[in-house]
Amino acid sequence: MNILHLIGRSKELFYDDMKTNEKELFSVVASSTFLVIGGAGTIGQAVTKEIFKRNPKKLHVVDISENNMVELVRDIRSSLGYIDGEFATFALDVGSVEYDAFIKSDGKYDFVLNLSALKHVRSEKDAFTLMRMVDVNIFNTDKTLQHSINNGTKKYFCVSTDKAANPVNMMGASKRIMEMFLMRRSLQIEISTARFANVAFSDGSLLHGFNQRIQKRQPIVAPNDIKRYFVTPQESGELCLMSCIFGKNRDIFFPKLDDNLHLISFADIAVKYLKDLGYEPYLCKDEDEARELCKTLPDEKKWPCLFTSSDTTGEKDFEEFFTEKEVLDMNRFDTIGVIKNEAVFNEEKLNDFQDTMHYYKRILEWTKEDIVREFFDLIPDFGHIETGKYLDGKM
Repeated sequence: MNILHLIGRSKELFYDDMKTNEKELFSVVASSTFLVIGGAGTIGQAVTKEIFKRNPKKLHVVDISENNMVELVRDIRSSLGYIDGEFATFALDVGSVEYDAFIKSDGKYDFVLNLSALKHVRSEKDAFTLMRMVDVNIFNTDKTLQHSINNGTKKYFCVSTDKAANPVNMMGASKRIMEMFLMRRSLQIEISTARFANVAFSDGSLLHGFNQRIQKRQPIVAPNDIKRYFVTPQESGELCLMSCIFGKNRDIFFPKLDDNLHLISFADIAVKYLKDLGYEPYLCKDEDEARELCKTLPDEKKWPCLFTSSDTTGEKDFEEFFTEKEVLDMNRFDTIGVIKNEAVFNEEKLNDFQDTMHYYKRILEWTKEDIVREFFDLIPDFGHIETGKYLDGKM
């Protein structure tokens, strides 16, 4: 499958910058030790491979998904082979005491990269998954930051999201708050991060779902009114590594993307995807028709599709990587922009947020409205709108 073709591009986005900086990248990686947290997800695997192929002295990978970790090792052994340094994976939950013991046993890394996240907008539909999102995206980040400070880590990188710029959903807002916690810790350790576009065919994404639907002979469903920017998994790994190695303290890297060249709708990708597989898309009027026609149409080399407008909570009309208030450096790289940040944060509000969330968890009682209220306190212009409709209520 040619991912670049499906997302409407012919050239790798960061090719020129990677080529220009490859000698220094290789030199730094080959002389350094790394910990990758959340390394078995799509972005985490991409970052791990970018580090691995430059022969690091030590590369440890942590992820809660045992199965994905096994596949990561199989993939690396089958494609890249081995390195001179130490490579080891650990199926651990960052929030656990086992992880704490793991860090206590070693914990000495030049670079720590945190790719773990709850990334789905659908995760904000209930109060309990939403609290886990707060834990994973904010508090686990702060915990691993403190570990890195204690152990003398040179640089801490954490992935953010384009949805953190003027957020309209809880996922994006959680990442915006995470950035505030990063700014606070940046007085004690050098940090950098990255905001980037949707990673095409990443685990759990709508495009990844296309593969699943074909395998299970089910309809292809996509919004026809939403256009998004996409990067390939490899490009996501390249951007994260570039930010980690070359980002100055508090820098946020993002891809330079052009509306005319890089925006594409999910429905348009679905049509290209099906045609590449040899199927003609057949537009259905509703879910029932789409499910029924999947029993017969594929045999005629046609595939039932349902393309509809989006009306669920948390969908942003357009994507942006920075706000008008942020200071940009658009000249350092050809294909990467950099947001320059001062260490701006409200210590009292961050402490209040943390104390309140810990109180809710201690008494084992909270509502979604409780958490939303705390988010609004930290992000007064938070554009969250509750429609009462969620993706889990659609095919």
